[in-house]
Amino acid sequence: MTQPSVILATASYDHTIRFWEAKSGRCYRTIQYPESQVNRLEITPDKRYLAAAGNPHIRLFDVNSTSPQPVMSYDSHTNNVMAVGFQCDGKWMYSGSEDGTVKIWDLRAPGCQREYESRAAVNTVVLHPNQTELISGDQNGNIRVWDLTANSCSCELVPEVDTAVRSLTVMWDGSLVVAANNKGTCYVWRLLRGTQTMTNFEPLHKLQAHDGYILKCLLSPEFCEPQRYLATASSDSTVKIWNVDGFTLEKTLVGHQRWVWDCVFSVDGAYLITASSDTTARLWSMSTGEDIRVYQGHHKATVCCALHDGAETTAT
Repeated sequence: MTQPSVILATASYDHTIRFWEAKSGRCYRTIQYPESQVNRLEITPDKRYLAAAGNPHIRLFDVNSTSPQPVMSYDSHTNNVMAVGFQCDGKWMYSGSEDGTVKIWDLRAPGCQREYESRAAVNTVVLHPNQTELISGDQNGNIRVWDLTANSCSCELVPEVDTAVRSLTVMWDGSLVVAANNKGTCYVWRLLRGTQTMTNFEPLHKLQAHDGYILKCLLSPEFCEPQRYLATASSDSTVKIWNVDGFTLEKTLVGHQRWVWDCVFSVDGAYLITASSDTTARLWSMSTGEDIRVYQGHHKATVCCALHDGAETTAT
């Protein structure tokens, strides 16, 4: 198989992962995932592999193969894996789980290399652009910064006591971090520059974005500049697009019929892909706020999506 320049994948409670032609909307590959639901999908920076975070495993699939079997399985979590991502060169993977741990995995070796205890179910983990800190958010409302160099927790924040942090996102240049919670609120901090450590969180804004849960928040990528957006996907079936300059509402994306679980920007920030309990994924134009493609094929809730339409980055 020749590698498509745009890799788009979705996963559903129907126990399948589907790969889609982004432009036509055609599903060209389906992987059965019988042993659990898939909570999160992520594509490696070199576009070769797709990581599927399930319960309690993480499976790695070859993007360019037709084989239904994973090429690798990562097995030391003991509950739902809710977060997965890759270091920028693809040398290692990180994960967060409802078992209360954040883990780091060397992709070339079996077993987990490092483990951090959050002491509550982890819902979300992001890697700071400096590649040396992980930020996790958990069910008890804690946000923790894990300093990978010092191998310790360097900072703890609790924006709202006993209110689960559902999603975290960091601006591509490391200047902002946003945390979204179960009460529809986004907390925004400025990360003070000029230091390699980012333990200096300066409160910037509190945004009441939705009446329902926020299931995913996401800041726009580097090539979207000078525009900077925050997308918030909600149980109210909408996605809202906020201008980071002042956090004013730019657009509300209306079209999904049920909860919107996940979203991902295209590399230039011109498009957004969303995944919803209404079984569909959708492609939205950021300029018009209209959905221009609906990906139909899943039989149950579509809960996560992954997109890689940029250049491949490989380990140097």
